[in-house]
Amino acid sequence: MDQFLWRVLPLLTILVSFGVFFYLQDSYTAQLFPLIKLPRDKCSLLPHRHFWISSKRIVTPQGIISGSVEINDGKIISVVEGHAIQGKPKQEEVIDYGDAVIMPGLIDVHVHLNEPGRTEWEGFDTGTRAAAAGGVTTVVDMPLNCYPTTVSKEKLKLKLDAAEDKIYVDVGFWGGLIPENALNTSILDGLLSAGVLGVKSFMCPSGIDDFPMATIDHIKAGLSVLAKYRRPIVVHAEIQQDFENHLELNEDNLDPRAYLTYLNTRPPSWEEAAIKQLVSVTKDTRKGGPLEGAHVHIVHLSDSSASLDLIKEAKSHGDSISVETCPHYLAFTSEEIPNGDTRFKCSPPIRDAYNKDKLWEAVLEGHIDLLSTDHSPTVPELKLMEEGDFLKAWGGISSLQFNLPVTWSYGKKYGLTLEQLSLLWSKKPATLAGLESKGTIAVGNHADIVVWQPELEFDLDDDYPVFIKHSVCLPCY
Repeated sequence: MDQFLWRVLPLLTILVSFGVFFYLQDSYTAQLFPLIKLPRDKCSLLPHRHFWISSKRIVTPQGIISGSVEINDGKIISVVEGHAIQGKPKQEEVIDYGDAVIMPGLIDVHVHLNEPGRTEWEGFDTGTRAAAAGGVTTVVDMPLNCYPTTVSKEKLKLKLDAAEDKIYVDVGFWGGLIPENALNTSILDGLLSAGVLGVKSFMCPSGIDDFPMATIDHIKAGLSVLAKYRRPIVVHAEIQQDFENHLELNEDNLDPRAYLTYLNTRPPSWEEAAIKQLVSVTKDTRKGGPLEGAHVHIVHLSDSSASLDLIKEAKSHGDSISVETCPHYLAFTSEEIPNGDTRFKCSPPIRDAYNKDKLWEAVLEGHIDLLSTDHSPTVPELKLMEEGDFLKAWGGISSLQFNLPVTWSYGKKYGLTLEQLSLLWSKKPATLAGLESKGTIAVGNHADIVVWQPELEFDLDDDYPVFIKHSVCLPCY
């Protein structure tokens, strides 16, 4: 697909093999969750503990400024405009990045790192290297596609042990909400007390046997526990319709290699049906309601029509609900996907060009709260790329390394600003995950920072360094 040999906008190359500058904290004092911290010897190539970085374009909560950020021991201790740092002690190193953009590091709240148990798919080492190479300074790992799934405090401990000494960015964790722990308060309490940022559930089969789907009753039961901890549930919102509404495939009528065949098996009505059930519950999350303190977050929204309208209406009533979409829904369209190219298979599916335009409209108007990758890698054999069968291939897109350049390259065509980019990829994800000292360049926050040049271009071709485990599975990146 020649049209997908993108010329995208790169990060300023500062690390030898990475395209990102990031400087993370030595310690993390919050006690609510076990955020795995990047060791100092992996933080950056910068030799100073106390230094300044300067630029004509620093993205702050107050807007874009020309000035400097002072960093000491991994924390931001001052942000100044203009040349106010003149006259400071000489031992405070000043690194001037000219007109490169300095903005908060990206926070990706939807990543499958697959460890322990499936490191042949991905792992903490390769996945977090890819994150660092793309300007992502924090990822939140999903509770499935690893083995065992993260559905109890004991399983979370296995995750923590597996991540030790393998990470290149900060890592937090979602727990899993399944029927077993949704109906057993002690298990769910234990998982939340152990420090997960919230829990994830599926309203349709997950594709993983040890992560069964949850009904709306399971979700409501889970929300009553989550309300005590003031943490969210993040939901894969699709409900399978009755069999008669499914696409019936036989050898006489439809081609499993055709993307349209797969697209028609997961219509927008699946998302709408799930979200209808969710908003019937989120009314109880309003101020003074029985579930106040709980929050429902809908992951990877694909449908820009009725499903989004339901979310907008719920928000208008004060429901505690939010929604994300992903770069692949904002970059690709069903009309462009070649038959047999199963690298593009994901669920919900990538829809048509009109839908993509409406998603961008919702992003820019603030109706879609944040962006995430849903980085969901696997081995090439399960993608069935030679066979090209969309109905049998593993569904999942691997794009963790390309969040920033892809979002900016497409978003600028729709009028996306640097401030909006930072809000979608840093501030709002930090708020969802409860990472109060991340997500903005502000005094007291962690100095999780990316420096990049929006105007420069590079080709994402075979010579470009890719750090995910199976670059062959990348959908045309």
